[in-house]
Amino acid sequence: MARETVVSIQGRAFRINGRPTYEGRTWRGHRIEGLLMNSRMVQATFDDLNPETRARWAYPDGPWDAERNTREFLAAMPQWRRHGLLAVTVNLQGGSPTGYAHIKDQPWHNSAFRADGSLRAEYLARLARILDRADELGMVVIVGYFYFGQDERLSDEAAVLRAADNATDWLCDKGYANVLVEIANEVNVPRYEHDVLKPPRCHELIRRVQQRSQGRVATPASRLLVGTSMGGGAIPPANVVEAGDLLLLHGNGVREPDRIREMVDQVRAMQAYRDQPIVFNEDDHFDFGAADNNMIAAVSRYASWGYFDYRMADEGFDEGYQSPPVAWGITSARKRGFFELLAEITTK
Repeated sequence: MARETVVSIQGRAFRINGRPTYEGRTWRGHRIEGLLMNSRMVQATFDDLNPETRARWAYPDGPWDAERNTREFLAAMPQWRRHGLLAVTVNLQGGSPTGYAHIKDQPWHNSAFRADGSLRAEYLARLARILDRADELGMVVIVGYFYFGQDERLSDEAAVLRAADNATDWLCDKGYANVLVEIANEVNVPRYEHDVLKPPRCHELIRRVQQRSQGRVATPASRLLVGTSMGGGAIPPANVVEAGDLLLLHGNGVREPDRIREMVDQVRAMQAYRDQPIVFNEDDHFDFGAADNNMIAAVSRYASWGYFDYRMADEGFDEGYQSPPVAWGITSARKRGFFELLAEITTK
């Protein structure tokens, strides 16, 4: 199946359709060409299969509606793209819809996988619409497979492996070439139930997806490009660095931009590092008007950066891309701050 958008990696740089991203672009003396600026939008396919918690995601004007959520996400994508956003992270098990609250207790049931690892068609139908629209817009989607708090929805390790295989086969069979795979979100968080999703063994799933997709994707690598992410401020272990095509870091809780720079430097100093691109695909640091911030710090070290925007308990509907129901437009001062700085860095 012919697709319009093909993502590839050359050294530390990303390319789309054979050309470097943000081609020729510099900002304040920093090279922007080859970066993949992104935003965490993991609830784009969200639904709650638990009738006891479903009502908590109601819209101000009506009940929760998974199709409405995806439809409004799709409508917002062209505006994000005009501001220079090239990638979004979407997860087949979402993320905590309450931000950091109740992170250890997740009674809601948001999973594209059944207990045996088979796929739920309604989730994949929503994901297909997102990947198709991204393909049309020249955007990349970082597709996450697993999320702590929901991975226990899978009955055992065999089901996890089956789920990874099924998701990989689905992406390959659909011919998506604008996809990067994130095996699991923050594998070092001690909340995962299955050992294969924990740091000592998560590289097994990276290798599994790489091998299973080999020869099945119309990209220069002829396979899916795969990594997995660490929690805020953490450095990936050697086995993840050795296996990953890209290295996914998180800046959550990192309040000093110099620590972001240090994280990049530490990864690149590792013996296992193979000159892969470094991508922050989650960071809750919002000082976009400051002379220095986490986004600027990442760019200054030639690392891509991703916005993570959750709604806090006392905030209204317009805030937060992480927290359903989501206002997917650029509707708040915080969102405007991100997109204005993003446009300055990438397009103006």
